[in-house]
Amino acid sequence: MNTKKKLNSINFKTLSYLILFSFGILVLLWITQIVFLNVFYEKYQEDNLIKLANEIYDTDEDDIIEKIEGLTFDPNTCIAYVDKNNMTYYYNNRINGCMLGKNGALNKYILEIESSNEDLKPIKLINPMNKSQSLLYGVKVGRGRVYLYTMLEDMNSTTSVLKGQLIYIVIIVLVLAITISFFLSRKISKPIVNITDKAKKLAEGNYDVKFDKTDILEIDELSDTLNYLEDEISKTDEYRRDLMANVSHDLKTPLTMIKAYAEMVRDISYKDEEKRNANLNVIIDESNRLNILVNDILELSKLQANSANIEKEEFDLITELNEILKRYDIIKETENYKFIVKTPKKVLINADKKRLSQVLYNLINNAINYTGSDKKVYITITDNKKYYHVEIKDTGKGIDKKDINHIWDKYYKKEKNHKRNVVGTGLGLSIVKNILVNHNFNYGVNSIKDKGSTFYFDIPKIKD
Repeated sequence: MNTKKKLNSINFKTLSYLILFSFGILVLLWITQIVFLNVFYEKYQEDNLIKLANEIYDTDEDDIIEKIEGLTFDPNTCIAYVDKNNMTYYYNNRINGCMLGKNGALNKYILEIESSNEDLKPIKLINPMNKSQSLLYGVKVGRGRVYLYTMLEDMNSTTSVLKGQLIYIVIIVLVLAITISFFLSRKISKPIVNITDKAKKLAEGNYDVKFDKTDILEIDELSDTLNYLEDEISKTDEYRRDLMANVSHDLKTPLTMIKAYAEMVRDISYKDEEKRNANLNVIIDESNRLNILVNDILELSKLQANSANIEKEEFDLITELNEILKRYDIIKETENYKFIVKTPKKVLINADKKRLSQVLYNLINNAINYTGSDKKVYITITDNKKYYHVEIKDTGKGIDKKDINHIWDKYYKKEKNHKRNVVGTGLGLSIVKNILVNHNFNYGVNSIKDKGSTFYFDIPKIKD
């Protein structure tokens, strides 16, 4: 495998994405825990102090002491209350670093707050004892004031500890990412590689391969699809071989007879007018059969390529049916076929006259070829409310359920031993299907074992 393929492989991409994801998480941790740790901590402390200040600000002067004593506040926060008589009350001012009431260090800031007209006055300052930052908040309560003081601790030592921890975290996360991505990519890529190898065998014509299931839904769906594809390709290949054999047979038979009877005319019956004409008629009949087969192949190719235009017109289907039935007069007389026809007197429809005649002709041919020993073919047209229902029925052996979906395929035959049709070619039903599909007509077949098959289609009525 070359370098480019390796870079595009699932293994490499899974590894890359997991490492990038892990690196992104680590960068986010670094930014939040190291770079902005002081900012977050300071904001947290400010929010707590503002919350306390707002609770105190809404309290009456007479209840302020009770209110302060009932407050729950941060251990690093101390409070001083100066009432209207300049009496000072301290709360939690013994904590390390509290400047309220100690050495007058905050006097200038307290004076600044008192001289201000603001009810809530925050001041950020530097603690002179340890040079750390702190926050002083003055809240006006009646004629007195409450001072809130909290330390904004220096987080440098905490940051240094976190930096050391993050170095180990980075190493651990990267090792885990590489390990997990290695096993994960192998778990995903292995079944895909197997599917790819089997798909190549399938492309080479080996239809015995089976695509295995995994515990990954998407890969299982792909395997099911490829197994279905394999079955369909296998059937198609079998139909193709049958098609070639059947077409070859149907082409060879008339050609053989044409050649044989032509040689007979040349060598034997050329002087006997009656025998010569009989032999020439056979040649003409076989030529016509050959011509029909070639035309059917071309017609089917046009229909499947959607190059055969549908030209609709209004016409009487019964008149057209009667014209088609005249073509079978010779087999009614010579082979005793019977046509039982039940139709309305007139069926006016809008369709392609030539194509629909092909449908009727091919369905009747099919019924003739497969009807039973009574040689009966039933043709029925029923007038329903919204459409005409056309049925062509034979009395033959019927069609197995497993074969129903395949009878519309070119040259499909249940029996592998191809036999010569009484009339028509083996492409009739496939032509019927394509014409009806192009017309958007509903069609199908009902079959009962040993009782015959009924082919049908529905023609919508012409709207008023």
